[in-house]
Amino acid sequence: MSQPSAPRKTPGRPARISRQDIIETGRRIVTEEGVDRLTMRRLAKDIGSTPMALYHHVRDKEELLVLLLDDYAARTMRRPELPADPRERVVVAAAAIHGALADCPWIVEVLTADDLMSTSALWFVEQIVDGLVECGLTPEQAVHGYRAIWYYTAGEIVIRTAAARRRAADERPTYREQVFGELDPDEYPRLAQVADRWAPLTSQDTFLVQLRALVDGLLIPR
Repeated sequence: MSQPSAPRKTPGRPARISRQDIIETGRRIVTEEGVDRLTMRRLAKDIGSTPMALYHHVRDKEELLVLLLDDYAARTMRRPELPADPRERVVVAAAAIHGALADCPWIVEVLTADDLMSTSALWFVEQIVDGLVECGLTPEQAVHGYRAIWYYTAGEIVIRTAAARRRAADERPTYREQVFGELDPDEYPRLAQVADRWAPLTSQDTFLVQLRALVDGLLIPR
């Protein structure tokens, strides 16, 4: 007598996922490995699902990055108490942006592409532009002023992060340190004067001092 055949096993469905699962996994990937390693295929693999299942929640990588930006802004960008003086409001708002992004350089990398942004962070931009207008700039000049402040803020974070990564990876003197150590004082008298202190001087945190100087310069009547 023939034995009854065993029931056929059907492939299990991928685990149900939520938008929060996607955000948390995406955040981990970009934090640990960088934005370039974040793909829909990689994200699906880490979640234990399929790329097709992700598209029910996010349209593409661009939308995913926007979700990550909004998530970060909502979790970490606290609105500071702003002073009444408009010049100080500009400084405080810009310093708050710097403080929020300094420990998360991958966000600066995304934002400097200049086409993605977090709507949750627009409040800070509004305060800077409004403060510049109250200080006497036209709205158009205030936008240009904000751009200069943002370029300085983002550049400071990117350069500082890259330098720290370089020092952590290799303790040998950098090429710049070698060149500065052999400067001809007749050809480069000012640089030779500070050559042995160049690295510690340029590694000092002078962001706030230079930010104030930048804002003062933007407000000089043209």
